Amino acid sequence: MDRKDVRKRARKQAEELVDQMTLMEKASQLRYDAPAIPRLHIPAYNWWNESLHGVARGGTATVFPQAIGLAASFDREMLEEIGEAIALEGRAKYNAAVKLDDRDIYKGLTFWAPNVNIFRDPRWGRGHETYGEDPYLSSRLGVSYIRGLQGDGETMKAAACAKHFAVHSGPEALRHEFDAEVSEKDLRETYLPAFQACVQEGHVEAVMGAYNCVNGEPCCGSKTLLKKILREEWGFDGHVVSDCWAIKDFHENHLVTGTPVQSAALAMEAGCDLNCGVTYLHLVHACQQGLVTEAQITEAAVRLFTTRILLGMFDGSEYDSVPYTVVECKEHRDLSERAARESAVLLKNNGILPLDREKIKTIGIIGPNADSRKALIGNYHGTSSEYITVLEGVRRLVGNEVRILYSDGCHLYENKTENLAREQDRLSEARIVARESDVVILCMGLDETLEGEEGDTGNSYASGDKVDLRLPESQRMLMKAVAKEKKPTVLCLMAGSDIDLSFAEEHFDAIVDLWYPGAYGGAAAADILFGKCSPSGKLPITFYESLEELPAFEDYSMKGRTYRYLEQNAQYPFGYGLTYTKMKIRNVWLETADREMENGEAESGDLKAEVLVCAEVENCGNMDSQEVLQIYVRDTESEYETPHPHLAGFERIFVEKGAKRDMRIPVNKSAFTVVDESGRRFTDSGKYEIFVGFSQADPRSVELMGESPVRVEYEVRR
Repeated sequence: MDRKDVRKRARKQAEELVDQMTLMEKASQLRYDAPAIPRLHIPAYNWWNESLHGVARGGTATVFPQAIGLAASFDREMLEEIGEAIALEGRAKYNAAVKLDDRDIYKGLTFWAPNVNIFRDPRWGRGHETYGEDPYLSSRLGVSYIRGLQGDGETMKAAACAKHFAVHSGPEALRHEFDAEVSEKDLRETYLPAFQACVQEGHVEAVMGAYNCVNGEPCCGSKTLLKKILREEWGFDGHVVSDCWAIKDFHENHLVTGTPVQSAALAMEAGCDLNCGVTYLHLVHACQQGLVTEAQITEAAVRLFTTRILLGMFDGSEYDSVPYTVVECKEHRDLSERAARESAVLLKNNGILPLDREKIKTIGIIGPNADSRKALIGNYHGTSSEYITVLEGVRRLVGNEVRILYSDGCHLYENKTENLAREQDRLSEARIVARESDVVILCMGLDETLEGEEGDTGNSYASGDKVDLRLPESQRMLMKAVAKEKKPTVLCLMAGSDIDLSFAEEHFDAIVDLWYPGAYGGAAAADILFGKCSPSGKLPITFYESLEELPAFEDYSMKGRTYRYLEQNAQYPFGYGLTYTKMKIRNVWLETADREMENGEAESGDLKAEVLVCAEVENCGNMDSQEVLQIYVRDTESEYETPHPHLAGFERIFVEKGAKRDMRIPVNKSAFTVVDESGRRFTDSGKYEIFVGFSQADPRSVELMGESPVRVEYEVRR
């Protein structure tokens, strides 16, 4: 039975169930904490659960790298595996909780992930929840995650939710009152494609609206977004949920309504089915006042019960037998560690890496994130039964062969670690450790207390956003102190966003971006530092030289933002990352996709492929390694094309040293289109340049990589 038939059958069952309810009962089911209806044998259900990088906030679960780290892997297949692992752990925890009649928050099967907002500004505190700044990368990884989480059977393993729809990426302090003004071109070219892919390719079960307004309409009450685009244009057949307490912003902050009753009516009229919040307690009054109809309330309830039926909550399913022992099983722990290895991005290496432990007697491990659990996990995380920090990972790897000296060096952001001490009370210890060591591993960065969601961080002065790109002053002083000792130094950055690394670039021998690498991230870091594997991650965001080159945070125009519209050189560009070996592209050729479509080889997650980009890749170095082959496309004549070529295809590959491998990567038909000022997407000149390599073709990437991607010309058949 195909997906449409399964959904049609579930909807019919939902209609029959909802038809037996009173108006009050139907309205009660539109709350995130839906109460039981005993007479109909309907148990209570809390819709709110989280799973950005593992089952979150509900106790023990495998903690994978934060989403931005997963994005750095450029690994669609792994994202699908992680989605499946999360679904199984979610099922295991749900099954066990239901047997004890525990139906609390964070224990259901409806997960409010993935976050496919575009990380358009490096100050946004929640950017590390996303898959980065590129619409294509976000769409591919989002679809893969959804497919893994939901599965493809008649019963969904779990329900995914694409959030926050749409045009949402800070500032956090203003989100409840902010109106994001966006052009039709930017809307269709940048902000909507990932959501469209999640709906039309991933068949995501839910979409969450954002807090802010877009062009004057609150997102959770926007007829343009929820009716015209989501339902009518894209054919979305799942349910819409509000962000939490977003509907009360209609009357309290956006001031587009005057009362809670009017706000509930506006959201319902626009097609918001489920209220995370309490404003839908006023729905019955809205109906009695003629502001909404009972038919609208009925339709919302039917959509929600269709989801519950598809999850097998009433008739049972094969997933009811998933045992609790699946939670944090060895396979999932290994997958988390693998993801951490794939996500690490080597930004600089003067030859110091990989470290040779046979030549090292003493290692100095310094920094506030060296032994920090918080630096492993990002936000929206679960609880691991084991955490391997960088300090612990290195200690496990080198054993007793190498002496380890440790100093936290400074507080993460305050000016001292002990209240009665003088300022910078750990700097001298850090210098002593560096002085006594053959090599220094310096672990710097942020954690969820400094960058994250409004209300969830200790960074109250910016509501979770960053005010600049610099590390806290305490850490900047530590870097200078360590640099004075002139010892071979590797900087390990643990953060979820762009950090100014200009000092480290000048003074340290190597820089590795670990992101928030998950519970076992320290083990993965040690493997990379000592050459048990080669780093292979790529930046999913641009590292800018400064904020001065960027528009105001509140400006949602893409001009000057992200690699596609960048007007100056990046500090480190999108798509950049080194390995311990040297890959060469020996030959590139193009094949038409029509013949291949017959056997499915040209699909690779895209709706339709236009062309197959083929390349012969040779590993000319001395180490087996993974790499990410990247395809960028640009219309050479259209006035509507982005200033720089845009990502149009990628594939993570493994090539043994001395070996060659032929790759065939499909490029979607939409890659050969542009978007004009009215928001219309179309093929314009039909003449394109295609770049094939391990980075972008911009001068800064070429400088850092020491090699240019291969350029070929292509003309679209008309």
